[in-house]
Amino acid sequence: MANQYDIIVIGGGPGGYVAAIRAAQLGFKTAVVEREHLGGICLNWGCIPTKALLRSAEIYHYMEHAKDYGLSAEGIGFDAAAIVQRSRGVSGRLNGGVGMLLKKNKVDVIWGEASISKPGEVAVTAPKKQAMQPQHPTPKGVLEPGTYQAKNIIVATGARPRALPGIEPDGKLIWTYFEAMVPPSMPKSLLVMGSGAIGIEFASFYRTMGAEVTVVEVMPQIMPVEDAEIAALARKRFEKQGMKILTGAKVTKVEKGANSVTATIDDGKGGTQTITAERMISAVGVVGNIENLGLEKIGVKIDRGVVVTDGLGRTNVPGIYAIGDVAGAPMLAHKAEHEGVICVETIKGLHTHAMDKAKIPGCTYCNPQVASVGLTEAKAKEQGYDIRVGKFPFVGNGKAIALGEPDGMVKTIFDKKTGQLLGAHMVGAEVTEMIQGFVIAMNLETTEEELIHAVFPHPTISETMHEAVMDAYGRAIHI
Repeated sequence: MANQYDIIVIGGGPGGYVAAIRAAQLGFKTAVVEREHLGGICLNWGCIPTKALLRSAEIYHYMEHAKDYGLSAEGIGFDAAAIVQRSRGVSGRLNGGVGMLLKKNKVDVIWGEASISKPGEVAVTAPKKQAMQPQHPTPKGVLEPGTYQAKNIIVATGARPRALPGIEPDGKLIWTYFEAMVPPSMPKSLLVMGSGAIGIEFASFYRTMGAEVTVVEVMPQIMPVEDAEIAALARKRFEKQGMKILTGAKVTKVEKGANSVTATIDDGKGGTQTITAERMISAVGVVGNIENLGLEKIGVKIDRGVVVTDGLGRTNVPGIYAIGDVAGAPMLAHKAEHEGVICVETIKGLHTHAMDKAKIPGCTYCNPQVASVGLTEAKAKEQGYDIRVGKFPFVGNGKAIALGEPDGMVKTIFDKKTGQLLGAHMVGAEVTEMIQGFVIAMNLETTEEELIHAVFPHPTISETMHEAVMDAYGRAIHI
């Protein structure tokens, strides 16, 4: 039957399209249902286009500091529309690339909104969701709405911005990451509510482009999931750049003007203050897209907005699977991709094991960059480990000095008893490109002795990783 598949994946984001391609590689007849854009939020309105924006900001920053490198640059400026256009172009290129990959692997794409009528059956209707503009064109050759059968159905519908009651984004004065990515012009002032990866990346971008930026974070530290020492170093750099940061504080009220917002902020110490800014970004997390899929109707267990799975993607209903953001934290594209592979290989009957979430790296692409994997120092102590901690500053690294990037640090945490690497945390230039070294080390169960005897190339910033390991054992050379 034309409408009969082995696997139907609902959602064409990083988790969904990777799962579909892996399924096709394993010989399954596979289809993806997508209602808006192949590549999901990550590729179209998240990970990728924000990196394009941040790259423009980085180059602008270096142009403004040309003298630091013996260079001269005059008449430095920017074209906000051109910056946005480049970002959208990068997204469009990769969006088309996902379509080509699916076609290459003979994965059908069904265009529309899906719901699970019953186990084994997916009803697809015409898209009702208003697509964020500018929208990439619908891929050619997609299948029409209708009823489709599949032995296995994988839910990979991603997430959307969380909204706080009374401070709902309106798309004009209060933005989500959607509007923040395509500003018609650069605001002169900006209030960012939330200092997780999304909030801090946009705060960093707009501050570099000249906006007066205030960040409000309800937790005691910015970037709450990061090691406290690393977060403190990042905060110091942000504040040196002119960013204003309020921690232990929350926005309690927002009043809208003609072209500005005025926020009332509880400082957590019994006081309040008001801040007026041209625009406000609400970056208080995301929530999984689990509605209107028919999950509860067929008995799929959901707990606090998350589809409950067994670690291999299986729900409590046979033949129904869930991966990515809908399956819970951490809500990261690379976690979704890996979950997709594990899920499909489980369906195939291969020997699989649940992902160890402690070994999933996190990266924030602000200036300075922040990257981490594993336990923070506080978490390691909380879990009862007797630990060794190593630290190495970028100021002791030749390559960092040569690049003009002396502000940064690598921190390692080891189990004193076994030599197991429990966590690694970094702040500074290019650390998002380096963290994978420690991820691999943790997956291979590498001990401190093996890391110490590894040869790191010179001159590279990665030598700070080596020194941070050696420092944990009193053997650091260059500090």
